[in-house]
Amino acid sequence: MEMISQACFGELEAINIDAILTMFDALNDIAFFVKDREGRYFGINRTMVRRCGARDKEEVIGKTALDLFPQALAETYFAQDRKVIDSGACIDRHLELHIYPGRSRGWCITRKMPLQDTKGRIVGLIGTSRDLGLPDDVNPAYRQIAHIADYIRENYQRNVCVQELADQAGLSLSQVERLFQKVFHHSPRQMLVQCRLSAARAIIDKKPDARIADIAHECGYSDHSAFSRQFKSVVGMSPTEYSRVAGRTGT
Repeated sequence: MEMISQACFGELEAINIDAILTMFDALNDIAFFVKDREGRYFGINRTMVRRCGARDKEEVIGKTALDLFPQALAETYFAQDRKVIDSGACIDRHLELHIYPGRSRGWCITRKMPLQDTKGRIVGLIGTSRDLGLPDDVNPAYRQIAHIADYIRENYQRNVCVQELADQAGLSLSQVERLFQKVFHHSPRQMLVQCRLSAARAIIDKKPDARIADIAHECGYSDHSAFSRQFKSVVGMSPTEYSRVAGRTGT
């Protein structure tokens, strides 16, 4: 089995991740990656190769997000890497919008955690980014929460209270959260954010000169500053940057 190692990766050279990569290569909806302390890709699966718009792994290994993605997005990803590596903090279940090569966009849930050597020193990070596809509607839990999900999708412009929806369904808030994770792989709050920001993207794509305050109001935000912050946190760029960068890629 080939050992993935290059001199530029320092302590990561000793880590044989071939077995892990082989396993993740079989998962088409999950991008898997390992990075060194400088944020350079040390190991990736085939899904990550496609997400970067590359033909093979060798085109990605040794590069950083800044080398591979549009600047606004890359700066967000790189800042995440620095937070994980410098502080040791994990990024867990972070909702993100990715702009893929080939003019398509997709929602995903990203996780990143520090990678330590045998002495406990942080030598890089390991992460996954899971595409959000169709819900698992054959799961027995789907019936219990389908109407809650439908309500969120149809009323995202309103002040949606998940606790009230849980009470109406005869469930506790923690039960609703747990069932959403089983069926949709993200929380009710993340579904609400996804609906609102998907609507905002559609408005920007159609009317790139629309006022940010008007877009925020139309998508359920009372504070356009809060809308801009959340948009950048999830999409990776501000509404204005999205209109300039992502809007040019089409839908």
